[in-house]
Amino acid sequence: MSLHHSKRGRIGLAIGAFGASALLLAGCAGGGGGNNDDGGASGEPIIVGTTDKVTTLDPAGSYDNGSLAVQTQVFPYLLNTDYNSTEVVPDLAESAEFTSPTEYTVTLPEGLKWANGNDLTSADVKFSFDRNLKIADPNGASSLLYNLDSVEAPDDTTVVFHLKTANDQVFPYILTSFPGAIVDDEVFSADAVTPDQDIVDANAFGGPYAITSWDFNKTVEFTPNENYKGLLDAPVNSGVILSYFAESSNLKLAVQQGDIDVAYRALSSTDVEDLSKNKDVQIVNGPGGEIRYIVFNFNTQPYGATTPEVDAAKALAVRQAVADLVDREALSTQVYKGTYTPLYSFVPEGFTGAIEPLKEMYGDGAGGPDAEKAKVTLEAAGVETPVALSLQYSPDHYGPSSGDEYALVKSQLEESGLFSVDLKSTEWVQYSKDRTSDVYPAYQLGWYPDYSDADNYLTPFFLTKNFLGNHFSDQQTEDLILQQAVETDQAKRTQEIEDIQTRVAELLSTVPLLQGAQVAVAGTGVEGVTLDASFKFRFAPVTK
Repeated sequence: MSLHHSKRGRIGLAIGAFGASALLLAGCAGGGGGNNDDGGASGEPIIVGTTDKVTTLDPAGSYDNGSLAVQTQVFPYLLNTDYNSTEVVPDLAESAEFTSPTEYTVTLPEGLKWANGNDLTSADVKFSFDRNLKIADPNGASSLLYNLDSVEAPDDTTVVFHLKTANDQVFPYILTSFPGAIVDDEVFSADAVTPDQDIVDANAFGGPYAITSWDFNKTVEFTPNENYKGLLDAPVNSGVILSYFAESSNLKLAVQQGDIDVAYRALSSTDVEDLSKNKDVQIVNGPGGEIRYIVFNFNTQPYGATTPEVDAAKALAVRQAVADLVDREALSTQVYKGTYTPLYSFVPEGFTGAIEPLKEMYGDGAGGPDAEKAKVTLEAAGVETPVALSLQYSPDHYGPSSGDEYALVKSQLEESGLFSVDLKSTEWVQYSKDRTSDVYPAYQLGWYPDYSDADNYLTPFFLTKNFLGNHFSDQQTEDLILQQAVETDQAKRTQEIEDIQTRVAELLSTVPLLQGAQVAVAGTGVEGVTLDASFKFRFAPVTK
């Protein structure tokens, strides 16, 4: 899906916070844009606004959309996904293939360079994966590398990934996602997250762009990286300025006043609705894979493993009662005006193997809430009511409607008389640290898929070593996840994906609430914008 124009407009483009699809900015240069005859960049920089936040620039220390929106511009990946499909194709790599059931071999072109002039070789690739596993940062994505045994670099252009289990159907997808970013082994620490400014000062970039100015979560300035050789053509713009906004209302105002060209995350549904009435903008819908859900910490939730009243059966009853009481349809219509829809599983609609076990298992059996069922569940487990539940959300990371969303969840739980909810909020930079430190008994998260497979909604969440860090562990779930990842029979793999969803619906490590589709509000003068199936936000223009 693309938008084109013949005249550049400064009313800008706004991407709503309603999905996980990528946005490709193609040739949005002020003053007309377009490739020069010699392939160079021309035109004014693109000005992008966002309310999102970066956790850290180092790929080993982050697993969030705000960080990825920067990292995907400046770090190279061996493989990536074609913009208009979910097919995995070479990016930095020249070729990539299984050379045995447990060996995945990647060949690099000769003569690759980092933006700083350092050689980019197989040693950098091995270093990048080794450090990710060694650091194992709780806010990082090393959990996705669960099947990686070791990495070998026999020469400067060859990388061999040795896998623990044969016939891994998911590993090529993982190389396109968070832990697949390659970093400069002459700059980054081998055993600790590298400070942002050290990375910028060393110009340690190998993606389509390099960062020339870094003011943490205030302003980032990008310029095209002349040493980049990968999936994308050279940018047709002369650079990108990424500006961070504290409030979505200010972001919306910047769109209206033409101060920015692009607003990527996060405008409220009301903002998008208002902008849709502006004759100078248009609404564009695209594919999406975002989900929103409540996470329970199995240690600190009511009756959790480290609480004085520890009782696993009562803890499960509390989670089940929450699932019985949440009214997803009300959240969808009252808060998000239908831009999010109810989600009754862990894999959203549209992915192979997606089913809806929570619809039948909880509430009224048809997707609605049922207070009487929740009451019976709690009484049967001997849980005293009202249950005191601490619930946390982030007011900035998932858009301004999060406050309304969780106020309504609190109301839904308390109206039954079965819960007393202590609702609090924390801004994302601190929130991302607290949630993995057992600070929050129950809390909000959203998910933007790393790759286009149902596995991405299961493996990161429900393995024992999961990115949630919520102390969930179930051997049956673990075995099923590892089994589906290497199942070559598609019908059997689909059944296993369905079985995993049923199992985790019984245990309720998380309670899914909503799923979203991508919405763009684009100025009529914006050229070459594509809502893409690859689930990444990129500044570079077109695929080769």
